[in-house]
Amino acid sequence: MKQTSGIDALPGELLMWVLIFSELLVFGVGLLAFMAVRLTDPSGFAEAQSALYRTGAALNTAVLVTSGFLAAKALEYRRKDRRAQARLSLVAAAALGCVFLIVKGAEYAGKAAQGISYETHPFFMFYYLLTGFHAAHVLAGVMVLLLVAWRDETGNIEAGAQFWHMVDLIWVLLFPVVYLLG
Repeated sequence: MKQTSGIDALPGELLMWVLIFSELLVFGVGLLAFMAVRLTDPSGFAEAQSALYRTGAALNTAVLVTSGFLAAKALEYRRKDRRAQARLSLVAAAALGCVFLIVKGAEYAGKAAQGISYETHPFFMFYYLLTGFHAAHVLAGVMVLLLVAWRDETGNIEAGAQFWHMVDLIWVLLFPVVYLLG
């Protein structure tokens, strides 16, 4: 009987997991820095945080979680040789990623209209850095989902869904820390 290590038991490709863990570390360090700086000015951070559009961020949370579900369904469909449904699920997941970006863009435009920039307060420096870097990952994920909808081999869909779930996970961590914790 062959023994397998924890690494061997991971689904998908090892290099995708290396990418995911490295991205989680980068975002984790950013969140730790955000929370450490927040300790130096809790009332200033709370006041700055009150300017955020929490309803839009909550909507974006539902949008990303739903898109993650669709990416997972795509893999299930492809494994059952239901290619059309797999592709449709991937395109729908990518479309929801675009909805996320539209809502985020509207949020940024609203902040700009209020004269709020990364220089307004340290809170907003972290807000733009963390959410902007995440939005860049959403954009990359949308492109990955569309690419794997076109090249829909099971392994491609699995890798694309892994990346997309990382994007979901990062938002699920960012949302409460940036938008809700006071």
